[in-house]
Amino acid sequence: MPRPSLLARLAQSTHERAQSSLLRRLRTIEHAEGPWLESGGRRLLGFCGNDYLGLAQHPLVIAAFKRTADDEGVGSTAAHLICGHRAEHAALEEALADWTGRERAALFSTGYLANLGVMQALLRAGDMCVQDKLNHACLLDGAALAGAQLKRYPHNDVDGAARQLASRAEAGALLATDGIFSMDGDLAPLRELARLCEQEDATLMVDDAHGLGVLGDNGAGTLSMLDLGQRDVPVLMATLGKALGCHGAFVAGSANLVEGLLQSARTYVYTTAMPPAVAAAALAAVRIARAESWRREKLAALIRRFRDGAQQLGLPLMPSDTAIQPLLLGEATTAMAAAGALEAVGFLVGAIRPPTVPAGKARLRITLSAAHEEEHVDQLLEALSGLAPDEAGSPPL
Repeated sequence: MPRPSLLARLAQSTHERAQSSLLRRLRTIEHAEGPWLESGGRRLLGFCGNDYLGLAQHPLVIAAFKRTADDEGVGSTAAHLICGHRAEHAALEEALADWTGRERAALFSTGYLANLGVMQALLRAGDMCVQDKLNHACLLDGAALAGAQLKRYPHNDVDGAARQLASRAEAGALLATDGIFSMDGDLAPLRELARLCEQEDATLMVDDAHGLGVLGDNGAGTLSMLDLGQRDVPVLMATLGKALGCHGAFVAGSANLVEGLLQSARTYVYTTAMPPAVAAAALAAVRIARAESWRREKLAALIRRFRDGAQQLGLPLMPSDTAIQPLLLGEATTAMAAAGALEAVGFLVGAIRPPTVPAGKARLRITLSAAHEEEHVDQLLEALSGLAPDEAGSPPL
């Protein structure tokens, strides 16, 4: 029997995705100016990015990047443990640890690499990793690559998590969850999960990619908002490419945790450090995010305005009070048609389809930013008004 062709198999899988309206396509953005994006020669009002505080184009962030690039060049040229760890990295790590109330922090090149590295360092064969079914893909992949048994529980179901932990009481256990779920926009029951982990001698890890900068005292994130410290949540991961408008990620926790990651996290040890100019820009963004609470206040007001308007229109909102505002439309074809209709009138909104979300739960993932203005939200609501369900309960598209 002939060996199967891997390339032919991949091509067939791609064809099947296209036939099911699930094909992903690249879009080139020629220019960005605040929430405005130019693509294909058109100027579109974007409601699909994660620049929640509007810092990606802040003059001080740009100036820090330029100044460091002028002084130090672009690339770090090596891994942190060789000669890639620059003064800019060290200063950023100190600021992130202080901001989040942790003893130390370690920078990673991306959030994906951070989560893979943490799990590979903490978990071994025979251990168990318990996760919410709606966790980000990198958390799921991290458990699989670490060789631990992955056990999942229904979304935000603390009793379900407890049953999974109890199923192997003798195993080393890591419970990992998003802080804010990237496609639903809702919060994990972190206080309850922290109590559960304490009872079960499990380690709790929270990916706060979508909470840092947006929630909590001085924007320190979901854990700060809930008054959960390092003892409650020993492992905190968050990214620098969302509310901070830069790139990269970090893991924060005890000095022992961070020292262990420097020794054992393969995605840290064997990866070139982020450019020092990026670290300098991120440090500038941290300082702005901590100091300028008006950005969080403005974002919260825009979220309320959008939700109030959407509810008045009868739009199929999902229960989220964060910057992530999903409109559940059901089928992939419906979500694609809705996104296309919005683009036709000048708005760029992401249509999220399986496998990113479960089958039958395709949606528009609308994201708000402090860079938006009230009139932008009102214009979007007017464009969305045609998506309100009819008397039979189905969207018109």
